[in-house]
This record gives sequence, structure tokens and C-alpha cells, in this order.
Amino acid sequence: MLSLGVPLLAGLSIAQALVPPHPGALAAIGFLRADVGSTILYSLLIGFPTAIVAGPLFGRFIARRVHVTPGEIAAQLGEGQTPGEDGGSASLGNIAQRSQSQQTVRRSLPGLVISVFTILLPVLLMMAASAADLIFDKGNVSRAWIDFFGHPTVAMLLAVLFSFYSFGTSLGFGKDDILRFTNDCLGPVAVVLLVVGAGGGFSKTLEFSGVGKAITAAVVGAQFSPLLLGWVLASLLRIATGSTTVAISTAAGLMAPIAAALPSTNLELLVIAMGAGALIFSHLNDGGFWFVKEYFNMTVPQTLKTWSVVTTIQSVVALLLVLILNALLK
Repeated sequence: MLSLGVPLLAGLSIAQALVPPHPGALAAIGFLRADVGSTILYSLLIGFPTAIVAGPLFGRFIARRVHVTPGEIAAQLGEGQTPGEDGGSASLGNIAQRSQSQQTVRRSLPGLVISVFTILLPVLLMMAASAADLIFDKGNVSRAWIDFFGHPTVAMLLAVLFSFYSFGTSLGFGKDDILRFTNDCLGPVAVVLLVVGAGGGFSKTLEFSGVGKAITAAVVGAQFSPLLLGWVLASLLRIATGSTTVAISTAAGLMAPIAAALPSTNLELLVIAMGAGALIFSHLNDGGFWFVKEYFNMTVPQTLKTWSVVTTIQSVVALLLVLILNALLK
């Protein structure tokens, strides 16, 4: 099970920490005023090999040494059984048939192409805005419109509106259904917004207390690599708080004056370096740690040997690739 699960988890965590439009990466881009399209391009170049090393390669290695058995969650999903009203069990297929018989509109699943396009739409719009900045001169009307639609907030809004059609009305859902779906999403989104806001507030507290200026003076005087410093700060915050989003947004707030004082810093790679640092060593204060533990029916030591090592490998490999890419771009 781990030989399949570890590559999946590696890909998910890389996308969460490195690739916009994840909230943490977008917060860092906002602090540093980095280019969204370039950040996405670099994050993909760095993320794919990192996910391969921490996923299939490490997964094949660790699966031979850590043996787990499917728990209740995996067994239920694998056998297609769910508790019935009479205390026994009923197949998921029978429940689906009864549910369909109660529907007045016959619905089907969306196709692969439309599903992938809907998910990638904000990424495509943001990358188009970066391409327009290279193709068109400043002040060009076409560039202004493309930049508007490629702004992260607008791009995400357009993707949400398009999803109302691709995952909603085109499948037979009415406006009441779509409203219910969007209402159900407000709870998780509110938590993310609170986390990002708390991370930004914490970073501002550190900045106004003089910590940011002290770090800036020390780094500028010592000629310390800002990419490495961003990784170190995000790593320490990640280990202390357990939150990837808080680690990235707080580190970005501290690194903003340093990046301004060192104009040669590649801002896009700095965002990715902080994302890599925010991945390191997921442990007991991270909600994702317990999520992985329960779904894979592992003990705490087994989760430390697998998931914690996966995130640490990702963090170190991504940092090395950031430094290599930075050297090639100079």
C-alpha cells in the first residue's frame, strides 16, 4: 500500500507547497511582488523531479521496510461497503441506485478533458499574463487586458464561475444545488483565510518589532544567500508551527525587506525556496501528519519513518534544485 500511497502523497504535498495558486505561495508572491507565471514555471521544473525522488523512488525503498495493513477506512473503500440502516452493510452501488431513482434529472460524471481544463484554468490564465508581459510593450491594451484576467484573484474567480457550468449546470445541477455546493465550501475556505491572515499578522509583528531589520542587516553584511535564508526561516517556522501556509507567509514577510535590499535576488526562486522549507519534517503538530497516519493505518513511529521522511526529502531536494537553477539563470 505504501508503494502506491507515498508517490500520491509526494505529488500532493509538492503541489501544495510550491505551485501557485496555493494560498501560501500566493501570499509569498504578494509579499515579494514576484511574477506568478514565472513562479509556476520554475515550480513545475523543480517540483516534478522532487516528487519523483520523494515519491516512486523513496516509496519503493520504504515499502519493503515498513509493512502496514489496511485499516477501516481503506477496507471500506476497497470493498465498497458502508453501514446500512439495519446495522448491517449495504453496497455502495445499491445506495447509488436508490439515490438515482429519487432524482428527477439524470446526471453523469464530467469528462477528463473538461475536468483537467477546469482545474488548470487559473494556472493557464496566470501564465498567459506572464507571457503577455514578455510579448507586448508596457501600455499595450492587449497586455493590460491579459494582465487583468491573469491576476491571481481574477483568475481564481473566473475558474470558480466556469466550474459552475463544467461541474454544475452541464451535469444537470440547478442553481439551488450549486448554491448549496458553494455554501459547503465556505467552512474550509474560512479556515485557510484565517491561517493566511494569522501568518501575515505574525510576520508583521516580527517586522515592526525590529526582527526583520536585524535579519536584513545581518544578511546584507554577511553576504548570506537570501534563497538559503528563506529556506531556513520557513523550515524553522514549519517545525515550530506545523503549518505549511503559516511558514511560507511568515517567512515571506521577513524576507521582503531583504529581497528589496538585494535587487539581484530571484524573487520567484525565493518563493519556491521558502515553499521547500515549509515542507520539511512534518511531525506531530501538523494536521497532515495525523491525516496520513489514520488513512494508512500506521503507528506514530511508522508515520515518522515514512511521511516525515518524505517531506524532509522533498524539502532538501527542492532546495538543491533551486540553488542549481539560480546558478544557471545568472
